Amino acid sequence: MAKLRISGIPSDKPVRVTAELPATVHRDLLAYAEALAHETGQPVDPPKLIAPMLARFMATDRGFAKLRRPSQSRDVSVG
Repeated sequence: MAKLRISGIPSDKPVRVTAELPATVHRDLLAYAEALAHETGQPVDPPKLIAPMLARFMATDRGFAKLRRPSQSRDVSVG
């Protein structure tokens, strides 16, 4: 089994999640939101960044991508 960076439960419906973040991660999230707001000229609610960040992380996680690929049969039938 491939090693995943994070694990999750897939769902099509939005789910409210309460999580504790280390103070350093929270400060970085606030700084990221501030930088994005400066770049776009629009205010950014830091918690709203978490879902897209996680989605991006999972989209670039090679181990996760490998597990999601449909398995290809290596059996060759000789008829």
